[in-house]
Amino acid sequence: MPELTKKQTTNGFVDFTLRGVAPGQVKLVQKELEKIRTLVETLPKAKDELISWEQAFPEHHVGTALAGARHFAEFTQARLAEKIGVKRHHISEMEHNKRPIGKNMAKRLAKALNTNYKVFL
Repeated sequence: MPELTKKQTTNGFVDFTLRGVAPGQVKLVQKELEKIRTLVETLPKAKDELISWEQAFPEHHVGTALAGARHFAEFTQARLAEKIGVKRHHISEMEHNKRPIGKNMAKRLAKALNTNYKVFL
């Protein structure tokens, strides 16, 4: 059996990536990073006490991912709705977590927004 030949330096770390911060969104990104910093300071220190992302970011939901993907694609709600064949208010309801996003809808959204459908599930 192969041995580990190099000590891993990433144990205990979490990686995250920011892609293409749109002009005018820098303040929003800074605000979210500050929330992460505050959260990290309050996290349990023992490795056994893990929390889910839902607990860590209770104000975020699948609709947040949809709104972010839509903004990244530079679509209005109306344009996205037209592209996938639904009413604009359906997009708004999904973004505000008032309408569930099923697998078929997730696939339609993903195709229009050029992303993986699992992001919306």
